[in-house]
Parts: sequence; C-alpha cells; structure tokens
Amino acid sequence: MLKGVFVVFTILRIETLVAQPLFVQQPCEGLVNLKLPHTTITSSAMIPAGPLSMQNPGGNTTTLPVPARCEVKAVSRPTSDSEIKFAVWLPLTGWNGKYRQEGNGGFAGSIPYRSMIDPLRRGYATAATDDGHEGPGTTANWAIGHPEKLIDFGYRAVHESSLQSKAIVRAFYGREPSVSYFEGCSDGGREALMEAQRFPEDFDGIIAGAPANSWSHLFTGFIWNLQALLKDSDSMIPAAKLPLIQNAALGMCDAADGLKDGLIQDPRTCRFDPSALICKGSDSSECLTASQVEALRKIYAGPKNPRTGEQIFPGYAPGNEAVPNSWAGWIIGSAQGSLQSAFGNSYYGDVVFENPKWDFRSLNFDRDVALSDEKAGWILNSTSPDLRSFRAHRGKLIQYHGWADAAIAPTSSIEYYESVRSFLTKYPDARSESSGPVEGFYRLFMVPGMAHCAGGIGPTNFGNAVSDAPPSVEPGRDIFAALEQWVEKGIAPDQLVGTGPVPTDPSKMMARPLCPYPQVAQYKGNGDPNNAANFICAAPR
Repeated sequence: MLKGVFVVFTILRIETLVAQPLFVQQPCEGLVNLKLPHTTITSSAMIPAGPLSMQNPGGNTTTLPVPARCEVKAVSRPTSDSEIKFAVWLPLTGWNGKYRQEGNGGFAGSIPYRSMIDPLRRGYATAATDDGHEGPGTTANWAIGHPEKLIDFGYRAVHESSLQSKAIVRAFYGREPSVSYFEGCSDGGREALMEAQRFPEDFDGIIAGAPANSWSHLFTGFIWNLQALLKDSDSMIPAAKLPLIQNAALGMCDAADGLKDGLIQDPRTCRFDPSALICKGSDSSECLTASQVEALRKIYAGPKNPRTGEQIFPGYAPGNEAVPNSWAGWIIGSAQGSLQSAFGNSYYGDVVFENPKWDFRSLNFDRDVALSDEKAGWILNSTSPDLRSFRAHRGKLIQYHGWADAAIAPTSSIEYYESVRSFLTKYPDARSESSGPVEGFYRLFMVPGMAHCAGGIGPTNFGNAVSDAPPSVEPGRDIFAALEQWVEKGIAPDQLVGTGPVPTDPSKMMARPLCPYPQVAQYKGNGDPNNAANFICAAPR
C-alpha cells in the first residue's frame, strides 16, 4: 500500500518538475469554438509580424511593428445590459509562460491595442478590454440609463476579461500562466488599484500609473478649475502666460533642492505666491490680472467643501505650468475647451445627473459632491486603503506619478499611499505579518517634470511609454522589468533611473534616479548633474 502511494507521489512529482501540460492545446483558429461562461469568441486568427497603424487621441496615426500572434476577439455579457469586448494576443513563438493585462484610459470605449504591443514584444500573452462600451474616451453618455454598464466600466470589465482571457491562454498553450501582471495609467491606474482592492488574486504584480482612483472627487476638481477660470472676463489665463508663471515659481523654488536645474524635486515645499505677478497697470503678457491670480490660487489650492472646509481633492503643483502636455490642454484648453472641461462636464452631466444639458456653473460643492459619491463613487472610486488581501496573496504594487501632471493632481498618489500605510499599521493582518511594512509590497515613485503618464521635461522615460524601440529588460531603467524582478526574484526596486532632455537645454540628455517615496534624488554636490551616478536617494532635507 505504501509502495503504491510512493509511486503515485513520484509520478505526480515528476509531472510537476517537467511542467507537463494539464490541458489539451487548441489551435488558434479553433479557439473561436471555445466555450466560456457568458462569453462569445467572435474571431481567432493567426496574424503575421508586421506594422500596425493606430489612431492617436490627437487624431494622427502611428504605425508600430508588432510580432506574429494569435489574435482572439471576444465579448462577455455577465448581465443582460453588458457588452464587454476584449482582445487577447498570444505569441506564436517565444511565449514566456506569463500573462499581462493592459488598462484603459479616460472613459475608455475602445480596446487599447497600442498598449498591448509592449507586453507582446516581451513574450507575454496579453489582453485588454473596452470596459464595456464603445465611444470616444472623453464622454460618458453611454452611462445614461445603463447602471450595469457603469458597473462594467467601474470594475467588472477588467475582472471579467481577466478571467476569460486566462482561460483562452490556457486553451491555446495547454497550461495556466505562471505569473499574471496588470499595467495601466490614468483610468488604467484606477483599474490597477481597483484590482488590488476588489480582486486581489487576479494579479501577482501591478503597475498603477497616475491613478484616477478618486474618480468622483477628481472630476469635481475639474469643475472647480473651470469655474475659477470662467468666473469673469478677466479670469481665464491664456496659454501664452504659462511660461511667465512657471518661471516665477522656478525662480522661487528651483534651487531649494540644492540644484538649479529647471526641476523642483518636491513641489510640496514650494510656497509660491503669484500675487507678485499682478499687473501694475494694464494687462500684458508680462503680468497677471487680479482675477487671473485669484483663479491660479484656486487651482493650486484644489476644491474645498464650502460648508465644512474639507479638502475634496488636491490642487496642482507649482513650477510645471508650461511643461509640454501639462496645463495647456488639460487645464487651460483651446478654442474647443480644455480636457478637464470635457471630462468634468460629462461626468456630472451624464453619470451623476444623467442630464446632458447640465450647467457646470450650478455645481454645489457640498450637496452635489455628496450625491456624486453616493451614486457613482462606490462604483468608480478605488480609494480603499485595505490592501491586506493583496499583500497576503504576495502581490507587489508599483505606483508612479509625474509632478507636472495637470490631469490628476500628483499629491493624490501620496495621499493614497499614506492612507494605505496608516491603515496597515492600524489593522495588522496575521496572513501577511511576515511582509513587514508597506514598502515590502508597495512602492510609489514621484517623477519630477513628468506630465500625465508620460512626456514632459527631465527624467520622464523609464519604460512607461510605447515606442518603436525594443523594450528594456534592465530593472533599473525599466519599471516593468523592476516589477518582474520584485515578483519573481524578491528584489525590491530601491530606485529607477529616468532619462530625458535636460530642462534648461533640451539638446542634451540627462539621467537621474527616481526614488521610492518619501525619498528624493539628492545631488552629491559634485560631478555632472545630468549623470544619475552623481545623485543618491535620501530623505527630503
């Protein structure tokens, strides 16, 4: 009897060691017949390596090389009003045995194929979803009269597509992915934190970039800024005056970190008062009107509840106003209006009040914000500090945010990180006590000069943007490689290195450490300031 048990154990052990497939592999074309819960696979086809053209948000087209793949398209309908479309790309050769899912952006409405290119190049099976509806990413009119679609967008679509996509991976390769990752920025960052909070076993490693996780309060801030800029005829700040404001803020705060380089390492320390820019006479390009200064102060301060004085959402960091893709476009806008105007009006008009004719001037920052939280906040916000289950799952989370982000106020990431630290200290969990402090599974990197998700000035490139170049596999210079090393080898990222044009001379390139919060990069006092080796990560002075 014991001999029989030993034989069975030996066979099982050998099968484990040689990683025998546990499932029958199915050819790519046959995946269209795969049966999955409330899901229909609409197509499955072999796609040869070649260029793929995609339309960018600005309307222009980008063409990028994409490896050969089995491309699967499907739709999941967990409710009668659900229509969650998702796509799965499966490498035909060189699969690394792992899975990576990509997040969406804005109000979603299409599958972000562009984001799927990077994981496919790295050898990953990859997937993404349209979050349950089709349309432009700046409007939410699809939510009017469709509460289930709002839930799909809020959290169900990412989770549902994760389950079904992994089943497709298993069917094609004959085995489960050994490790699963999620990566997203903006709304994708919100989705990333939502997964860690609501579905902690979906992914082993997560990257949350510039997360819009306080969705209902973020868009309240957009309306706050819009009201400030349109208070009267003199309030709007033209884009041509943004360099004036930025230069004044840098003149006051740039050198405070020990190096005058066009970057403020931690803008929270900058006590910039724009009143010094008030015009002494008539309005000109070299000064601000009193109304413009008032609007600017409100944007820096962020929205507050007029009855309680409670901060609803943080304001924006000084010293980054003229950074490319920052204030111009997001806050100031163009003849068509700012992006904040589009998102804020659609959120309150379509989601909260379900009235496309809603007027932003009518927003009550006490009563209406409470209604927003009650109706949609519980669906869309991923602000819970309780990451105990994700930590117990041995999950690892890297979050990053640019200090020049004019979409999502950067200090919102610091506030969330600190809320997690405080919660885990107050409510220890026996399942994960061995993990130690929050830094054992969760790290935040703040990026000087970086705009929303990518771009800007300074050390803004660290594997966070799709490009023609092959992906880096060096953990110190590539955020995803750093996450892989943390999840698979247990080596935490003590710093990343960002590269980019020198702010004061864009013809030159720089490299600088990006440090885990609360540390910042400090210049050693000698050597080339554009060389990362001449900096250390240390606590703020």
